[in-house]
Order: sequence, then structure tokens, then C-alpha cells
Amino acid sequence: MSQPMRPLSVDLNSDMGEAFGAYRMGDDAAILDIVSSANVACGFHGGDPDVMAGTFTLALEKGVAIGAHPGYRDLWGFGRRVLPHTAAEIERLVAYQIGAAQALATYAGHRITFVKAHGALGNLTQSDPEVAGAVTRAIRAVDPSLVCLAIALGHQDRLAREAGMSVKSEIFADRAYTEEGLLVSRKLPGAVIHDPGVAADRVVRMVRAGAIETISGTMLPTPVDSVCVHSDTPTAVRIAASVRQKLEADGVAVRAFAPAP
Repeated sequence: MSQPMRPLSVDLNSDMGEAFGAYRMGDDAAILDIVSSANVACGFHGGDPDVMAGTFTLALEKGVAIGAHPGYRDLWGFGRRVLPHTAAEIERLVAYQIGAAQALATYAGHRITFVKAHGALGNLTQSDPEVAGAVTRAIRAVDPSLVCLAIALGHQDRLAREAGMSVKSEIFADRAYTEEGLLVSRKLPGAVIHDPGVAADRVVRMVRAGAIETISGTMLPTPVDSVCVHSDTPTAVRIAASVRQKLEADGVAVRAFAPAP
């Protein structure tokens, strides 16, 4: 007798904790009611000790898994500018931020279970093997049990697997892809998807197909373990809610890939 198929599931994550001092960024409380995992800024591109601790506490209350979200030290540019670093410098700046996240998560009674690189640093882990290797080595050096949340079809996805680490492949609900499977530059029109319905329908197609959908509609096969919704866009909460609703309506369960115990 054939065994019944296991229900399909996927993680839904969002970048948050990106406020700084008196400056607010995104509606973290609203998005934490929707997502299953939160990537929390570690103070370099956004965030500070108060924001980090508060975000971890709120995530714990809402049963949301948490990860460190390290980026370039670039508050002015929100971590979306490439800053010159050697590979060794990248290793240390990532290790530093993971440590800060672990400390404040422990302070809040929660636990970091994964790491996802932010912004320009994250984009380079997809396209530049040297940067991808540096970020991967930093994660492994600090805590090899941490999951690498890596951009699907990127160099970090491959290198972390080759290093024997636990890896989850991520796609983006609100970002367009080139024909090569890279994220379309934010400098170009259409790079960011703002319509909640369009984003949600696209996510369902990608999750069901196990593939990235390019701007031409081509599907590039890849594992799809997690879907990201950026929290700093005006329609972020609506996109997250629409994505979750349409996934669940299609029979796809939303759950964290690495829930904290």
C-alpha cells in the first residue's frame, strides 16, 4: 500500500528589528503575527540593544523563531551598499553580530537558531563565492549548529552544504529575479513587487513548483524552504498576510524550519 504524501510546508520569514533609537522602521508587531521566523538586525545596518531585546521578547511571546541578520556596518545606507572588506574582515563582522544576537536573545529568554545575511552582504553571498565562504565560515566558527538561511541557487547555499552545515534555501515574495536566478537590482524598475495579490500568487507557484520564477516566467528548479517578505516596504504587512493566506488555502502549511526549543 502506498504511503500518504506528507503535507507540504514552508517557512515564512521577515527582516525586522531594524529600528534604531527613536527612528522606527516597519511594523514588526503586525508582521510577527503572520510569519514563522524573524531575521533580526544586529546593530550594524539597523537595530540597537533595546530594539533587539524588544524584538526577541515579542517574537518569543508570539511563538516565532529567530535568527541573526548580520550586514555591513552601514546605518546611513541601511546595509544596502557594498563596502570594501577582505574575506577575513567579513568573517569577523559577521561573527561579532551573531554573538550580539545570541547574547540579547538569551537575555530575552529566546534562542537564535539560524543566520541570514542582510542587504548588500546577503546579495554578495549569492553571487560572490569569496563573500559566501566568509559568511559561512563565520557562522560555523561561532556555532556550527546554526542553520544557514541562504538565497536559493546562490554560492552560500552550495558552499554551506559542502561544508556539512544545515542549510535552508530562501526565495523572496517581493523581489523579482533575473533569468540567471539573481535578484533584480533595486535600481531597476520592477525590482520590488508591491502588489500583495501578485506577490502571493507568485509565491504559491514557486513553492508548488520548487523553483524560482524569473521576470520572463521561466522556472529555475531549487529547494524552497523559506519565503521572505521584507518589512520595510509600505505594503509589507498586506503582502505577508496575503502570502500566508494563499499558501494555506492551497494546502501549504506555514511553519518555522528551525523553531527554538
